[in-house]
Amino acid sequence: MTARTRWFGLATFLGLWQGLALLAGGWLLAGPVGVLEWLAAHPGLTARAAAVTLANAACGFVLGNLAAILLAAIPALWPRTLNLVAGLALVVFCLPLIATGPILRVLMGPGNGPQIVLAALAVYYTTLIPLLAGLRAMPSAWLDLVQIYGRGRWAELVHVRARASVPYLLAGLRISAPAAILGAMVGEFTGAERGLGVLTIRFTRDLDVPALWSVAAVAAGLAIAVHAAVGWLGRRALPDAPPVILAPPRLLRGSPGRKAAHAALLVALILVLWWVAVAELNPFFAKRPADVAAAVIWAPDAAMTRAALMTAMMQTLALAVPGYLAGLALGAGLAILLALRPGLSAVMTPLAVSLRSIPIVTTAPLIVLLLGRGAAGTVTLVALMVFFPTFAACQEGLRQAPGPILDLFRSYCAGPLRQTLHVRIPAMLPALFASARMGVPAAILAATVVEWLATGRGLGNLMALSASVSDYAMLWLTMVAVTAMSALLYAAVAGAETRVLAVMAPEQVRA
Repeated sequence: MTARTRWFGLATFLGLWQGLALLAGGWLLAGPVGVLEWLAAHPGLTARAAAVTLANAACGFVLGNLAAILLAAIPALWPRTLNLVAGLALVVFCLPLIATGPILRVLMGPGNGPQIVLAALAVYYTTLIPLLAGLRAMPSAWLDLVQIYGRGRWAELVHVRARASVPYLLAGLRISAPAAILGAMVGEFTGAERGLGVLTIRFTRDLDVPALWSVAAVAAGLAIAVHAAVGWLGRRALPDAPPVILAPPRLLRGSPGRKAAHAALLVALILVLWWVAVAELNPFFAKRPADVAAAVIWAPDAAMTRAALMTAMMQTLALAVPGYLAGLALGAGLAILLALRPGLSAVMTPLAVSLRSIPIVTTAPLIVLLLGRGAAGTVTLVALMVFFPTFAACQEGLRQAPGPILDLFRSYCAGPLRQTLHVRIPAMLPALFASARMGVPAAILAATVVEWLATGRGLGNLMALSASVSDYAMLWLTMVAVTAMSALLYAAVAGAETRVLAVMAPEQVRA
């Protein structure tokens, strides 16, 4: 895409935005002119809040990616730990930010600690998965040479694997950079004193539409700038663009009994780490695994607790699943449409990039303002959260179609539609399933954020109520429920992926 095309797409996007704002009359939607006027009237307030959010996001970005690098090095040195490391990382990634935020606020106080930790949690997994694949992305002859010289796995890691993984690391950093701003803003929602998240809460309560859209525009601008800066550094470090990871590293496969043993070991490790992490903390707010089990199994009010939890889970799933499926369908459908009609990408691609960069904590109040507090607002927001990563991944997947096969189709005068149906879409499937897996926690996060901020239903509302009345047993219980639900849905998508790709792309699932 040329610079002229990018500018044309940006101008079209701004024109459509301003036109919709004029049609809405300014009550629900502020256009770019209104945003610029508000920012010009409040430059100091916006700059100070943006600086605080950006500083917290930067700290979390560094810490989260350092953690990802250390975690990725463990299976490179001890390959049998790959399943355990990947499973533990997935469980931590599925922890709902809006539930961990209040707990971190109680543990760490009113400072910037929760914002930094949540930013780190938001970024580490999106770097870890590409890095795990990158540490194995080299010819086996290189490793054979290291072994011939009598060197061990440490020499392999330092001299071969680390260098081969640099493009994959840069790809992960670019993907995770905007997520750091999301994590920092979620942390600010839990009781911070400054930042863009604090302004979002304030303007949502005041129903200040121009201010809300201005904060959203600033947050999107920060995310786009950070994303572009990391991409620029990557291009400076490597002459070629970093590759996009379309599938996770293949885990060790075995018999059903072995898989069950791995799952049991993972659950046991999680429980041990949980107990160790809270052992020295006040049990009033730092609940142990036994406390959570008691609350839901044998406490006097356990039946009421189970009923409330199940009702909230069903309410969340009833809206998260349709939004998730709609986002996948729209993302893949638009990517296929642009492959068939490339001229439309000048308008649609900049729009997708811009909207994807707006953190959900600023998107949620705006969607609720536009569509109301009913199911439509929640489903729409979930679909938006899943749509843009799916769209980007599927666009890249469509480009993976083998050139010789496309040439063969062209030699038989096959048109673009036949090429897309028989070559490009099968090549896109690994990317589609990769985005489907990563979209599961995003869909649950989107649904719970809307419930937390606006709708008053589901697990998000239950978390908010539990935090407001210091019912930490229920808060920890909802966190466990959301994590388990996300992990199980993730596993279901991964199972469907294995069955489909075993036929359509067997190289992606071969042991």
